[in-house]
Amino acid sequence: MQTLTLIESINLVKKYGITFANYAEVQTEKELKTALEKIDFPIAMKVVSKSISHKTEAGGVKINITNFSQAKKVLTKFKKLRGFEKIIIQQMIRGTEIIIGGKRDIQFGPTILVGLGGIYVEVFKDFQIGICPVSKGNAKEMLEKLKSYPILKGTRGKKGVNLDKLIETILKVSNLMLKEENLQELDLNPLIATEKEIIAVDARAILK
Repeated sequence: MQTLTLIESINLVKKYGITFANYAEVQTEKELKTALEKIDFPIAMKVVSKSISHKTEAGGVKINITNFSQAKKVLTKFKKLRGFEKIIIQQMIRGTEIIIGGKRDIQFGPTILVGLGGIYVEVFKDFQIGICPVSKGNAKEMLEKLKSYPILKGTRGKKGVNLDKLIETILKVSNLMLKEENLQELDLNPLIATEKEIIAVDARAILK
């Protein structure tokens, strides 16, 4: 098995039309300063390394960084991580966190998982699984079966997410899983869902 780096994983999903948050790659303080002239605070910073597949567990993810002084300290800290190559910085996007995952099952072949993302995946275990190819009707049904569907649709005066674009993103991941035959697993967690768009902010792909 080969775990792709964050940048390699991003390039893979973007190839299939999945929208990814704007980012910049930096290695030095000078590059960080230049990148922050184009990306507004608050930002997230994530380490890029072939030897670090679980960035959060390794201490390679920091969010809600609000100024250059904080960003500089994070860069210094990340450089000390074993296997450090570079850092990705992203502007923080607010919205509902969604997970869309893919897995090549021994019995069923490529499958798709969708549910609430971020920390909620482990806490609520609110997700649905479909077998590829997933149709528009299948994707809609998967979302409607989620306990969290009222949140996605909009409830108690709160606006929901763009369900049409969320379904479209599920179909793109289904297509990706079918076409990329060497892809064993894919995690887009989280995608940030708003009433206007669905934007991936993290990606992890594992090849056979």
